[in-house]
Amino acid sequence: MLATEPIGSIPRPLHLLDAVQAQAEGRISESELDAAYDDAVRETIAAFEETGSPVVTDGEQRKPSFATYPIAGLAALAPDGVVIPFADGHTRQLPRLTAGPFRYQTYAGTYLESARPHAHGPMKQAVISASALSLLYPAAGIDGYSREAFVDDLVSEAEADIRSCLAAGAHKVQIDFTEGRLAVKLDPSKGVLNDFVALNNRVLERFSPGERGRLGVHTCPGGDQDSTHSADVDYADLLPTLFQLEVGNFYLQLTSEQEPGAVLELVAGLLRPAQTVFVGVTDPIDPRVESPEEVCARVLEAAERIPAAQLGTTDDCGFAPFGDDVSTARETAFAKISARVAGTELAARELGL
Repeated sequence: MLATEPIGSIPRPLHLLDAVQAQAEGRISESELDAAYDDAVRETIAAFEETGSPVVTDGEQRKPSFATYPIAGLAALAPDGVVIPFADGHTRQLPRLTAGPFRYQTYAGTYLESARPHAHGPMKQAVISASALSLLYPAAGIDGYSREAFVDDLVSEAEADIRSCLAAGAHKVQIDFTEGRLAVKLDPSKGVLNDFVALNNRVLERFSPGERGRLGVHTCPGGDQDSTHSADVDYADLLPTLFQLEVGNFYLQLTSEQEPGAVLELVAGLLRPAQTVFVGVTDPIDPRVESPEEVCARVLEAAERIPAAQLGTTDDCGFAPFGDDVSTARETAFAKISARVAGTELAARELGL
């Protein structure tokens, strides 16, 4: 059948959110919080497997957010970093690095190691892009720690993060690159976007062609609290540069696009023979659950332009990239995943696969 994979995050259960708050307030211990994380991971994987999804994740239950998990606990941070505005008016703010050398505090492979005992099939793991973490370095610089030295450290740490996932047995490692579309919004000249892609390719060039076949990049206009940060940016201004990334897989938000056919036409002209594109067929921001028939129709539309051997399906975005996002119910997330899996199977039969 056609390949189908999730993006990653699933809304955390209320008992986990309560435990995180209780530990922050000193009402429970670290070991009690870790037990709550383990319960949430086990519950999430079981629910994932009930959907029939051939590839699952741990739902990013242990991550504080998709972007900041490597630096949680890093001492050399100030809270006043880059601010990311969303269309509904709310913002997210990154921290600011205050000293070097830059080192990850957590590699994503550790999440996979703790989750795998609960799973019965292939698991993928998402990692944050080097380009996103490059935003930690302040424009004013850091005394005694140049930007060049920081970037060298960042590239090495990003490589180690990906390798930790491969070593832990990841079916795929997905690089989250949601800042790509935002970069075009902030700099229409695309200088920032080109710099981001070049930086990420510095990481990717450290992997063999075979390894890059297991790596992918996810792009979307940002999803948080049922809002986005760059949906008004035309995909035509992003995708030609995005597809210069040296990976074997692209996970592309598509369901919420106003003109998905035009996007598919563009992708068909950019996709190289050894690459696969996973098109979004469910919209995590829309509370309505898509039917398998709707999903099937979207897949068939994509198959008119993209060879079935290079086509897969996914969700437009994660369902809760930030740990405190409860705008989507867990039940809704898994219902949408079930629809994606069933609709992809319908389309595969229609295509004679």
